[in-house]
Amino acid sequence: MKSRTRFAPSPTGYLHIGGARTALYCWLEARHHGGEFILRIEDTDRERSAQAAIDAILEAMEWLGLDYQEGPFYQTQRLERYGEAAQQLLDAGLAYYAYESREELDAMREAAMAAGEKPRYNGAYRDRNEPFREDPNRVIRFRNPQDGVVRWNDKVKGEIEFANSELDDLVIFRPDGWPTYNFAVVVDDIDMDITDVVRGDDHINNTPRQINLYHALGKPVPHFAHLPMILDPEGAKLSKRTGAADVMQYRDAGYLPHALLNYLVRLGWSHGDQEVFSTDEMIRLFDLKDVNGKASRLDPAKLGWLNQQYLKNDDPRALAVHLRWHLQQQGYDLNQGPDPADVVVAMRDRVQTLKEMAEAAAVWYQPLGEYDPEAAAKQLTADKREPLTALRAAFAELAEWSPPAIHDAVKAVGTDLGLGMGKYGPALRVAMTGSTQSPDLSHTVYLVGREQALQRIDRALQFLPVA
Repeated sequence: MKSRTRFAPSPTGYLHIGGARTALYCWLEARHHGGEFILRIEDTDRERSAQAAIDAILEAMEWLGLDYQEGPFYQTQRLERYGEAAQQLLDAGLAYYAYESREELDAMREAAMAAGEKPRYNGAYRDRNEPFREDPNRVIRFRNPQDGVVRWNDKVKGEIEFANSELDDLVIFRPDGWPTYNFAVVVDDIDMDITDVVRGDDHINNTPRQINLYHALGKPVPHFAHLPMILDPEGAKLSKRTGAADVMQYRDAGYLPHALLNYLVRLGWSHGDQEVFSTDEMIRLFDLKDVNGKASRLDPAKLGWLNQQYLKNDDPRALAVHLRWHLQQQGYDLNQGPDPADVVVAMRDRVQTLKEMAEAAAVWYQPLGEYDPEAAAKQLTADKREPLTALRAAFAELAEWSPPAIHDAVKAVGTDLGLGMGKYGPALRVAMTGSTQSPDLSHTVYLVGREQALQRIDRALQFLPVA
């Protein structure tokens, strides 16, 4: 049977970093084995599920490039199917109706705790064979086996075992007529032919109950892989302050989607000492059996480093697609500035994120503001009039407006005047950008554009003091 995995988020909020890693591992496992990846929205929590959260999840999946072959499926559209499966268990004597009130259940649990026992359902209705009746307290409970063990070989955690005596008869249908998580997810995974259930290790306690439901429904049990937690840099549980952020906030901060995927895949998986992986390499090399069973820690410095590797090495045209969004977020008119791909070439070695790149690009997309006072006082001095005038003439006469041509022109002016670059280069930089901080000078001038470059030199010449 070919591999079929699923990512099944609950739409009660955005897609956070842990969920994104789970989705990635599901996606890679299916791709690695030539299988299929399914997206399912588990939206039966009617009080907390929201359309805005569904939209946020779908947007994040699209931005990350985690395409799915089937879905999205919605549990709220499958209620009739859950009812059929519950009736199958009732007819087979593997489930039963129970009618305790909330007060009776609370008293049951309090009595168990007072006796030093685990608070749980005591099976009061298990053998009463009560028929269906209209009752606001009516639930359907699964008749869990009372002896033996549930055992599985987890692809990440290894051999795991639970005694059935530790499991009570879980509710599979609530009084409101909606299925519970543990029941709906089993029916879904059966109907969708899921072969590998990949999820966080906070679900381990659900797994023995679900395995018993598979057996009761007469269906094969999938493989399970429970992923360890992701911790913050200090080793504590993630919070919004320490990394449990909406995945789209990483986009907003200027990270590339494939850089984030590369970062996520290494939070629990490795292939030798390799750090940078293309998507094709991840698909070819990834296997769940190689995932570390211990928790991983976020490392923002590594994410920044990885992002910069992609900025330095990817095709500028491909990067420009992502940069364009950030330039627009800055409010720039892209019709009044350089090609974003050229900005990438100029800035890629100087920044770690696209947001930094877009912010620095203001000097090319907006009118030049005031000069930095310190830079202007030091560089725009009377002795710079001759080289700046010569540079203006050289730029005006260039047959080709390109970084190499500009570089040659700047160098030729220095040769003609017998000046080293340090004597006039910083002044040209201040004229172009207002400060002495910018990328390679020839790229800086090129991105300003010929007409603007001449105007900015004219402005600088007017600023110069009279000798």
